[in-house]
Amino acid sequence: MNDHLLKIQELAESYADYTAKNLSKLVKIRSLSTKEKDVAEELKRQMEEAHFDEVRIDKLGNVIGRIGNGKKILAFDGHIDTVDVGNIDNWQGDPFSGEIRDGFVHGRGTVDQKGGPAAFVTAGRILKDLAYDRDLTIYFTGSVIEEDCDGLCWKYLVEEEKIRPDFVVITEPTNLNIYRGHRGRMEIEVTFKGISAHGSAPERGKNAIYMASSACLEIEKLNERLAKDDFLGKGSVAISEFISGSPSLCAVADYAKIHLDRRLTWGETKESALAEIKEIVKDQDAEVKVLQYEETAYTGLRFGMEKYYPTWKMEENHPLVVSAQKAFTDLFNKKPLTDKWTFSTNGVTINGYYKIPCIGFGPGNEVLAHAPNEKVPVSDLVASSEFYAALAYYL
Repeated sequence: MNDHLLKIQELAESYADYTAKNLSKLVKIRSLSTKEKDVAEELKRQMEEAHFDEVRIDKLGNVIGRIGNGKKILAFDGHIDTVDVGNIDNWQGDPFSGEIRDGFVHGRGTVDQKGGPAAFVTAGRILKDLAYDRDLTIYFTGSVIEEDCDGLCWKYLVEEEKIRPDFVVITEPTNLNIYRGHRGRMEIEVTFKGISAHGSAPERGKNAIYMASSACLEIEKLNERLAKDDFLGKGSVAISEFISGSPSLCAVADYAKIHLDRRLTWGETKESALAEIKEIVKDQDAEVKVLQYEETAYTGLRFGMEKYYPTWKMEENHPLVVSAQKAFTDLFNKKPLTDKWTFSTNGVTINGYYKIPCIGFGPGNEVLAHAPNEKVPVSDLVASSEFYAALAYYL
């Protein structure tokens, strides 16, 4: 092991409490999508305390830290918004305690996904301690609104901030494995238009509920025959909402709407997925469309995008994947598991739209994402900060 790796390991271990306490501070701040102001200010403070070369918050609310000023650009991304806590009775303690106990940091967001930013702040501090001088610019982005609209933050970073890295590491939880892709997704809405009639003579009308129900049964069958990829797995479609309306409860429904959660495997596109649904409803008075997301960030800026999040995967022999695997092996003296996420991440825009090479590596197990009693091992935080700092030398 070279001197840089040894020093990185020593520093990461010595900063274990520092990293855990930084995460605890982030967890104590409730930060739902579009309401991240206070946690953004705390992450900015932590980056400044770690002596980053530059720290700022953009107009969407993303926290942007920078170390170095080289030609190539590496970015570490971690979103700082979380989902809500759900049924509080399912939690064994305060979801926002940030308690450090039994080798874990506890609370909402420890895994999904404030643990990643806490670890990359420490990685930045380690690089500053080592007087990092390679020809590389390193950005550390605490991104916003990911839970509501994954990838929106990177649409802003690329298109408005003009930050277009050569490589990105997504710090979502990977259980300390290296991830190189995941299925895409899209949100589809199908609206059915019927004709109302008195409930005593339903034959006079056209029941939108029956129309939608017929389509639902065909969509259930569609799910079984969707494409499959050897690495990413099978595409899927699920009906997640059914709404109907009529002039009264004594009338035939003249309106129905269903919402589809469509997961896209390799080779499936927005166009192909829409065509499948349009074929199912072609003989009905129905409209099929992809939904739009547009909300006001905590900064007051209104921003949005279509709710189509492309599939992406990196080839296992890509230089970024190979460099990450080598850094992992040299650090931890074992080969990494190279795998994929089940859920969706900011990779949908980073690689899905902009084709920027990216991988995932982060602390915590994704099975705890959005779950009660979320917690992350402090040892995962330490390992992640080691890996992030080391990768800056391998690129």
